[in-house]
Formats: sequence, structure tokens, C-alpha cells
Amino acid sequence: MNVLVVGGTGFVGTHLAAELLDRGHEVTVLSRSPEDDDLPPGVETARGDVTAYDSIEGAFEGQDVVVNLVALSPLFKPKGGNERHFEVHLGGTENVVKAAEAHGVPKLVQMSGIHADPNAPTAYLQAKGQAEEVVKSSDLDWVMFRPTVIFGDGGEFLPFTKKVSPPYLTPLPGGGKTKFQPIWVGDIVPMLADAVESDEHDDHIYEIGGPERLTLAEVAKKVHGANGRSVNVIPVPMALAGIGLSIGGKIPGFPMGADQYRGLQFDLSTSDNDVGAFGRDERDLKTLDAYLGESSR
Repeated sequence: MNVLVVGGTGFVGTHLAAELLDRGHEVTVLSRSPEDDDLPPGVETARGDVTAYDSIEGAFEGQDVVVNLVALSPLFKPKGGNERHFEVHLGGTENVVKAAEAHGVPKLVQMSGIHADPNAPTAYLQAKGQAEEVVKSSDLDWVMFRPTVIFGDGGEFLPFTKKVSPPYLTPLPGGGKTKFQPIWVGDIVPMLADAVESDEHDDHIYEIGGPERLTLAEVAKKVHGANGRSVNVIPVPMALAGIGLSIGGKIPGFPMGADQYRGLQFDLSTSDNDVGAFGRDERDLKTLDAYLGESSR
């Protein structure tokens, strides 16, 4: 099949492009600067910005499936403010759907996010939820993925953890009790490729998470422990953390803000992990400890 991976030079996209190539597909990666990234040999590239329809439209010609991975990080405040989430996630998805329909592409695999909802408490999840509605109301066959947090080589979750939780004396909002269900990129990418290839997953939404539910404090202890550093959590009241992040968010260059504070108030875990729909069992997925052990060798 001819597969267009929109946002294919990002963390998940580069892994997915390699997986699809290994399965024998013709892969085109669309991004703003495709020549700046190390892509597997054999991948075709196209330049475009999902917020500018005319720049991406031509790449959809002759494609059998489109995978939309374009995303801004929910972990950091985007440059340009929270309205960028709506420009990129909602407006970008509208343009992807419009281009796919214009060129007769039958299917879209959309990367959303856990707890995506038009009425969610953060701009990121609101925009993701509104984008889901655009996809569901389109003429396309579609598959929607709602992952928790994805970790692996080139990912931002573990560097983020180090940034917000320094070793030794570690102040964490609410004592770091927010729970995460991290999934390794090498586990979720084959599921995305399965969704590209098979129509049995069409018109379904899948919540996808890893094999364990860990608090932020537990993640911090594992990450720093892999480097021989200890973590002694100093609980910071959530209300005080909220004030600090809200004030900090108004300072140019400060990486977090009120939206990130709101995000820390609910767990990033699945209500019903759907990995079984892709023939996987939670017990067979890579744990964070296993990954960190391999990475430290």
C-alpha cells in the first residue's frame, strides 16, 4: 500500500515509517522540514504544514492510507500559547481530512490522546477531542488511537520527568501522586501498522497504554535510579503548584503553565486497555524498568 505519514519525522513517525517499510509498504513522510531528520532509506518525503492546506494537499494524491501523527506536546506550553493546540490539532486535522477526501484516500489513522474530549479541562485535550469529531463526521474510514504517554529513544516523557523532578531532594506537586501508564514506542508502533493494514479496526477508538500504572514519583525514582541517583520526594500542595505554574506561564520562555497544572490533576491511564484488540497482552509489553535497564548498558 501507499501510506502517507503526516508528521512522520517526529518521535513516533520515524519509528512507524521504518515499521511500514519493513512490512513492504511504500511510505511518504510529510512534515515541515523532512530533510532535517534521519529517515530510513526508501522513505519518500514531502514538505508541508498542516495548518496551511495548499502546502499539504498534493501529497495525498495516490495514497491508500493516511496516518496523522501531527501533535504539539501536552507536557510543555506551546510557543504561541494554548490557541496553537486548536490551530494544529483541530485545524490541522480539518486540513488532513479535506485533502484525503479531495484525493479519494479511503482511510485515516488518527493519533489522538487519552481523555480527549471537546469539554476536557486542558486546551490540548479539548483540541484533540474536537479533532476526533472532525474525523468521525468525515466520509473516510478511520481508526483512532488514544495513547497514554509513549516513551523510548527520542521521546520526551523521560526527559520531561527529569526536568520536573530533580534527583535527591525532589519537590513534586501533590507528592507526585499523578498516575501514568507509559507504553514503549516499540509496542505501540506495530499496533498502528496493524491498523493501517487491516480493516477490522475501522471506525473504532482504542485506548492504548502500557503494562503498569506508575505515579510520577515512581517514574522519577526509576529514571534517576537507573543513573544511580536517589529521589526523596518533597510534597508540594497542588494549590501552591497551581499558583506557581500559573505565574510562571506568563513569563516568556517558561516551559509550563496553568494547562500543565490542570493536566497533573488527573491520571493518564486507560479505563480499559485495548491492546488485546491487536493481539497483545499487557504482560508482554515492555516495562519502564526493562527499557531503562537496556538503555543503561
